[in-house]
Amino acid sequence: MNTILGDRAVVLGGSIAGLLAARVLADHYAEVVVVERDELPAGAAHRRGVPQGRHIHALLARGQQVLDELLPGFTAEMVARGAPVGDVLDEARHCFGGHRFRRGPSGLIAVCASRPMIEDLVRTRVRAFPAVRILDRCDVVGFATTADATRVTGARMIRRADGSAEEVLDADLVVDATGRGSRTPARLEALGYPRPRVEQVRIGLGYTTRTYRLTPGAIGGDRAVLIGPTPDHPRGGALQALEDDRHLLTLLGVLGDHPPTDPQGFDAFARSLQFPDIADAIRDGEPLDSPVAFRYPASVRHRYERLARFPDGLLVTGDALCSFNPVYGQGMSVAALEALALRRHLERGKKPRPTRVLRDLARVIDVPWSIAAGGDLAFPEVEGHRSTQTRLVNRYIGRVLGAAERNAEIGRAFVRVSGLVDPPSSLLRPRILTQVLRTSRRRPAPPASAPGDPGPTRPARRTTDV
Repeated sequence: MNTILGDRAVVLGGSIAGLLAARVLADHYAEVVVVERDELPAGAAHRRGVPQGRHIHALLARGQQVLDELLPGFTAEMVARGAPVGDVLDEARHCFGGHRFRRGPSGLIAVCASRPMIEDLVRTRVRAFPAVRILDRCDVVGFATTADATRVTGARMIRRADGSAEEVLDADLVVDATGRGSRTPARLEALGYPRPRVEQVRIGLGYTTRTYRLTPGAIGGDRAVLIGPTPDHPRGGALQALEDDRHLLTLLGVLGDHPPTDPQGFDAFARSLQFPDIADAIRDGEPLDSPVAFRYPASVRHRYERLARFPDGLLVTGDALCSFNPVYGQGMSVAALEALALRRHLERGKKPRPTRVLRDLARVIDVPWSIAAGGDLAFPEVEGHRSTQTRLVNRYIGRVLGAAERNAEIGRAFVRVSGLVDPPSSLLRPRILTQVLRTSRRRPAPPASAPGDPGPTRPARRTTDV
């Protein structure tokens, strides 16, 4: 039987991170209230507060496993709703570092679905918990605190309705899951606390997405085609099967080399990728909408765990804690892992101590941050400190990618690490290390651009604009 730790917990933000935090809090608080700014849709629909919702979202293998743990039957229900699933390595084309991975079973499941569908199912399942109540169309305007500001005692909010006045939602615990735009650093400063130190890796990412109905067999039986950008070719793309017999294509470019939104330019950008698979797949496909763009200037990490002082009764999670370059598909899965870490603290039967929880959440973030930041720092134009370790790791990963072109076991080891299932150190196991050194080769020259397309431009060394 779960220990009840308080009368009410309040979660700010109905994101995936907020919903999963509410899920674990529901076992230990008499009431959990999720406060969301948007008007939440009745089903799987886009909403304003998720500007990336129209683009491809990856649920990494470890994220899929955790969702099945927190919400039993999650994957089965996604399949029942029409989400395609398949083996991460055997039923997807991986083209990374200029190399096409050799196929082979990975034992990991790829769930392919739109962000609205994933969020709708998570929200439906979490809302079904008796302790959970979701308030939408509410603006959070600040924290309520004790007179000495040592404890947060609730959230101050205004409902979006005519004549609404500010009200205080009392809480034993407040969790900020409001995303990249979180106001917690400024609110802490107003209460007399220091702001957390911020780390950024400015990658200057831009991507553009379009939905298609493809001709039968356009990508065979594969669930996805993934083409990663490289320092020599800063363009990439991902084509993913979705529910309702649709395919979503997101084209991307880094360091200012962004895909256009006009259909002709979009198609030309697809033809300029290092591998022809995506351009070939959409050639005879039917576009279902117009291309839509999104810009992502930098990965951002707030180092709350390093603050010497922090108020009781407050936690931070999700993108409000760390926002990753979306190319690596880590956001939803890291949010799920953070919910597991929070649950471990709650299961101790004592009210969570924020400083300890934040330190454990930082440990959850460390590995995916090192993967994303290290990968971005492989681009010479990206500003940031490159330690000797970072340089050696990037050099070795380059050899891993080359070896995966010929050896499915190495590809399997790589997708288990990138899927957050295995630690990065697993790529240094003697058997893998030996095979990498034996089978890796120099990367072949990329194919030429399609006729009539100038191909990617190599930007001059610069600081990326916001």
